[in-house]
Amino acid sequence: MAEQVATNITFHEGTVSAEERVKNMGQKGATLWFTGLSASGKSTIAVAVEQVLLSRGHHAYRLDGDNIRMGLNKNLGFSAEDRTENIRRIGEVSKLFADAGVLSIASFISPYTVDRDAVRSLHAENNVPYFECYIDCSLEAAEERDPKGLYKKARAGEIKGFTGIDDPYEEPTSPELHIKTHVDDLETCVAKVIEFIDAQNLFA
Repeated sequence: MAEQVATNITFHEGTVSAEERVKNMGQKGATLWFTGLSASGKSTIAVAVEQVLLSRGHHAYRLDGDNIRMGLNKNLGFSAEDRTENIRRIGEVSKLFADAGVLSIASFISPYTVDRDAVRSLHAENNVPYFECYIDCSLEAAEERDPKGLYKKARAGEIKGFTGIDDPYEEPTSPELHIKTHVDDLETCVAKVIEFIDAQNLFA
């Protein structure tokens, strides 16, 4: 948990209610947290899901791990401490998007259970819906895909602390949604995510 450093600050309450936001947006906001190995298909599915939701007139925004590290989190590396701070920050951002009424699609490896649980707790404390989506892919299949050549570099020792090779990935034990990309094709995976979203009664 990050330490509060700033002093003499007070949370300023607004007057807009959650009900007003739902009426204005035509939907409840929520965070869909995609977690899984590199090359599991998280970003690919997130892109497709975002497109489907927008084509249906819903408000959605995708937060991608690599993209966030080019801006908001450009000062963070891949140590355990930096990974934790990376997830903490994006957990706060996704919560804000969802609180505003947007469907926040966060696509991050997020390998550590304690970090994912912290994001879940953050959402629960603020009464913001949160759904963990395990984008499951066998390590063998992920290495075979390896679109960025990262597994090859990790196996050659050119990348240290790479998730699944010399740094652990702690699989979710009870995700709200479990997608297996080494079993189903992209179209099927996206359909399952959309079906899950539709079942959550988020849309007015």
